[in-house]
Amino acid sequence: MKPLVVVVVGPTACGKSSLAVQIAKALDGEVISADSMQIYKRMDIATAKVTPVEADGIVHHLIDFVEPWESFSVARYKELALECIEDILRRKKLPIIAGGTGFYVDTVINNTCFLDYEKSDIRERLHKRLEAEGCEALYNELLNLDRDSAEIIHINDSKRIIRALELYYSTGLTMSRQRELSHLEESSYNFCIIGLNAENRQFLYDRINRRVDLMLENGLLEEAERFFAEEYSSTAKQAIGYKELEPFLNGEISLKEATENLKRETRRYAKRQLSWFRRNEKINWLYIDKESSDSLLRKSLEIIDRFKGEANEEIQRL
Repeated sequence: MKPLVVVVVGPTACGKSSLAVQIAKALDGEVISADSMQIYKRMDIATAKVTPVEADGIVHHLIDFVEPWESFSVARYKELALECIEDILRRKKLPIIAGGTGFYVDTVINNTCFLDYEKSDIRERLHKRLEAEGCEALYNELLNLDRDSAEIIHINDSKRIIRALELYYSTGLTMSRQRELSHLEESSYNFCIIGLNAENRQFLYDRINRRVDLMLENGLLEEAERFFAEEYSSTAKQAIGYKELEPFLNGEISLKEATENLKRETRRYAKRQLSWFRRNEKINWLYIDKESSDSLLRKSLEIIDRFKGEANEEIQRL
């Protein structure tokens, strides 16, 4: 029987961290973060890192360990997450992956394999072409080489366009073909996935708005000032919570306007997260506007027990 790994996913501000801690306390587990921004040091308030009080004694992995100026890849995340899973299992505890970065989560549960192709100057040349020819020209080139990938990439998303072209010119494989090859090897674990959502979308949005207000009360402005005073990688700069406050820090807009912009961008991010996770039919959804905290935990434990029972039945049939 494959070892069990519990996964808790959902949009920002839905209570994933709290539920993961409760499950860990009930089932003797440890939490592995799946958040692409909580990996960075000193980016605490904006990324809503779990505080020691919130962790409540439960060990958390893959949080606060990368310098903000360092590059970090999803391939590296998968490598570290699998190391954490094995370490937790060796100590007879339950691994619990919790986070809202869908790409990170899917990479682990689908056992995505990444091509190890030799670095070259291809990316640099593509960036120079981007400056000279514009994004649309590179997009049309990708359309001719790999239509399947091009059709799911926005015409102005230069980063993903360059990544797809770089893959093709480095390996001779389209990104869609690479995806096919990357999922041929089945995972060594059984993943029980619990998703948190709200039937009433406004309920979730109200939670997001309250979280932003609380972040500001806890020092988000001061953290943003420190953020802009240091060097950060292009990935770290994508964190919601800083760039929305920059116009206020520069004296261009009021704090009220900046706060509303931050709330709006966070709500949009939550919608993108939900769109990503809805594609996964294996997620067991629970609704935070229909259940109390105790009820969410109880139902989560029921889902895990049922999942283990179904896995045992499958083994007996084999």
